[in-house]
Amino acid sequence: MSLKAVKNKIKSIDKTRQVTKAMEAVSAVKMRKSQSLALGTRPYALSAMRILQTISGSVEAMLHPLMNERPVKRTLVVVVSADKGLAGSFGSALLKNAYRFMAENKLDSSNTVLVTIGKKAHEHFVKREWNVLAHYEKWGDKVVFSDVKPLAGIIKDGYLKGDFDAAHIVYTNFVSTLRQEVYARKLLPVTFASVEEAVKGILPKQGKFSELAAADSVPTKEVVFEPSPEEILSTLVPALFNIQIYHSVLESNASEHSARMLAMKNASDNAGDISRGLKLYFNKVRQATITREVSEIVGGMESMRVVDF
Repeated sequence: MSLKAVKNKIKSIDKTRQVTKAMEAVSAVKMRKSQSLALGTRPYALSAMRILQTISGSVEAMLHPLMNERPVKRTLVVVVSADKGLAGSFGSALLKNAYRFMAENKLDSSNTVLVTIGKKAHEHFVKREWNVLAHYEKWGDKVVFSDVKPLAGIIKDGYLKGDFDAAHIVYTNFVSTLRQEVYARKLLPVTFASVEEAVKGILPKQGKFSELAAADSVPTKEVVFEPSPEEILSTLVPALFNIQIYHSVLESNASEHSARMLAMKNASDNAGDISRGLKLYFNKVRQATITREVSEIVGGMESMRVVDF
């Protein structure tokens, strides 16, 4: 490789590194915002879930229509993905675990309907001719609770009409900046077991709100409800269902930006290593060329002296 080609390659890599560094900085800002939103909804979601758990211990044989279990013939799966790439293994890990979950529960395109959140999952499943009931995009940066209500309405109406008999959501849960885990949770029918599982998933093991785990282990005392438990349940179950979806989207967003920040950081570091290696090679070759040229000049001068003599 000529020195000119090496020099051009160094310039190209340095420009690429500038782009990845800028993307890393942008992802870091978005990650902090998404983290704040995701962590901020945890106490509210936990409080609603604890109220439902308390009601379950105080009222016998009391069910909301969204809590009615029936034989499962058709299943809805909500897959929360990203709209953009360049996030390392974020997308592939999500799809891999989604397929694993569906395989474990014997779900395929004949008995499963999908709702996709994010462009990547939508393109993937449409290309493979899965039945996609609804699709939502551009929730990765700015999503508010009102954005989730139409999706929640579609799922609740479909369940009550009998279009499907169970609903699950597959998303990436934010554990820490360096760690994200793909979870598959049951949305419908709402059961006390699924609520308890969701509570455990929301409670962080360390960091902000980790102290709530100790409070969650305190046994619930007998309480008096006002208004009646039935009225509370009729309002709480749909609200809790909406919260679960919204919280899952926020957790996925925080995980996406965290994964992209780490991927861009690794890309910047690798570009820096390659650039330093090429610069070292460039300097060695240039030094060798200069040394050779100096030797040729000195040799020429020596030969001229011999001829003059």
